[in-house]
Amino acid sequence: MELRHLRCLVAIIDAGGFTDAAHELGISQAAVSRTLAGLEGLLGVRLLHRTSRSVAPTSAGVQVLARARVLLAGADELVHEAATGHARLHIGHAWSVFGRYTTEFQRRWHEQHPETDLRLIRHNTPTGGLAEGLWDLAVIRAPIDLKPWSHARIGYEARYVALASDDPWARRRGIRLDEIPGRTLAIDRRTGTAALDLWPEEDRPAVEYTHDIDDWLAAIATGRCVGVTPQATAAQYRRDGITYRPLRGADPVPVHLIWRARTTHPATHTAIALAAGLYREGKGAPHSRG
Repeated sequence: MELRHLRCLVAIIDAGGFTDAAHELGISQAAVSRTLAGLEGLLGVRLLHRTSRSVAPTSAGVQVLARARVLLAGADELVHEAATGHARLHIGHAWSVFGRYTTEFQRRWHEQHPETDLRLIRHNTPTGGLAEGLWDLAVIRAPIDLKPWSHARIGYEARYVALASDDPWARRRGIRLDEIPGRTLAIDRRTGTAALDLWPEEDRPAVEYTHDIDDWLAAIATGRCVGVTPQATAAQYRRDGITYRPLRGADPVPVHLIWRARTTHPATHTAIALAAGLYREGKGAPHSRG
């Protein structure tokens, strides 16, 4: 099967017949008939009902036509991107993008690089979708092995405690790291940043494991757990029933951008420079207090 087969089918339906489809495609009517017949032969089904006055898709033709439009649109987009350069930059993330700097990053990107469409996409895997081949870059906070990736540290984020808003701790200005073992800690072991090695082995909190950010927030909102998380979570997940307070006595969380060295997007280092600059400047909306 070739794209010309699909273009022929779409042209026949959109033009309303073989003659007009031939004119649109710049080929003979006989070539249109042969191409359609070839497609029907490849698929083993009849795609069109044909009369002397009209054509209409069969039930199989309706399904093939819908899929053909999607495939052709993707092919056209691929051709456009190849001809004009990388027109889009996809940045994946597991929980948060750049936290309180996200909006400013987007604003400056659109002002300074309007030729490259920026897409920020959440994907609940340790590499934010990069290992799955989905995106160009990924924001990483979880303690993963960085050796397989090209990477750049763009900044650090302080750790916060996430609490139910009616928790007695929510009335305090901060929580000490050594107080957490007295509570049950919600941990997303797949993409979260909190780990039990923050505490001595003999003095670690009880744990409830969760599956993603929504599951983690739900466990905390009930009051049965607390969470330890980077500042970005406090900025990007402002939820009713959840309050964030600074965690005292804990090292900050390093924030990295990672990418595949062999398929480096041309805008990679531009994105790194912009994100790192925002972290240095400390510019962004203040975090939520619940």
